[in-house]
Amino acid sequence: MKLIFVYHATSGKVQALWDTAHKIISPKNYSCSLCAITFGAFSEKKIWKDFRENSKTEMIFLHRDEFQKQYKSKWLQKFDFPVILVTRNEVLEVFISSVELKELKTPESLIELITKRLNRN
Repeated sequence: MKLIFVYHATSGKVQALWDTAHKIISPKNYSCSLCAITFGAFSEKKIWKDFRENSKTEMIFLHRDEFQKQYKSKWLQKFDFPVILVTRNEVLEVFISSVELKELKTPESLIELITKRLNRN
């Protein structure tokens, strides 16, 4: 089992600069709640980074365009981004939905939800 984190952002340096500026200037309407939870304006939040680095669960992090390219298939269901997916027997399932991510406000709340759901499996 692995978790696939898909940000509602496009990859690339120019896009990263735009996202940073957007988070600083207008954080309330920034479209990627997963980015807002796990990253500050300039770097990954320490508590999140520590959790990620010490987790026994494999985690993959992709931007929306990278995910769509890597997992492109006419059979792949459509996902709302951001989203956290889980692979079970080569099948992708929603682990934490976009709606749920929008409700979370802190890395601690995300870590708690991930831990809770991993312990159920």
